[in-house]
Amino acid sequence: MFFSGSPVNTAKIQCVVVKTYGQWWQSLHRTMLRGVLGKTFRLVGYTIQYGCIAHCAFEYVGGVLMCSGPSMEPTIQNSDIVFAENLSRHFYGIQRGDIVVAKSPSDPKSNICKRVIGLEGDKILTSSPAGFFRSHSYVPKGHVWLEGDNLQNSTDSRYYGPVPYGLIRGRIFLKIWPLNDFGFLRNSPNGHRFSDE
Repeated sequence: MFFSGSPVNTAKIQCVVVKTYGQWWQSLHRTMLRGVLGKTFRLVGYTIQYGCIAHCAFEYVGGVLMCSGPSMEPTIQNSDIVFAENLSRHFYGIQRGDIVVAKSPSDPKSNICKRVIGLEGDKILTSSPAGFFRSHSYVPKGHVWLEGDNLQNSTDSRYYGPVPYGLIRGRIFLKIWPLNDFGFLRNSPNGHRFSDE
């Protein structure tokens, strides 16, 4: 005989409910775990993807830099913000008179901002910072001669010699800050230093 309240039926119903509830709970955990893991992996993937894009943009296209130090005054003042493009160095488009950012030959952890005075094969009139001693130097193949616009207050190729072309990181051509000086950079006050004569 079947009674609705019999202990056997109640036990079967409880067993089915517990089993169904347990399966539902496990399914919910699996679904949530998949969702969380999926979102995490997507986020990591997007981060890596956009990180690679940003790296390529800064490495090959250019970036914004803040210059410090007095060596490029009056063209670039301390704390001026400039834009440097990197395509010129990849296509050997650096010319005499360009302002470049390069790894320092004396301290590879720091960058320098100097003007290109001579390219490979050029004859350079060198002088000591005080101007007492003058001599001529030739820029060897694969090198450039860099000097600051502020010749009295610049550590440059007059101290460490010609700089390998491979140390050049980019060419500065646009001043962004301060806004009252926004625009393309002007010519060197020492223009006679890199004439074609």
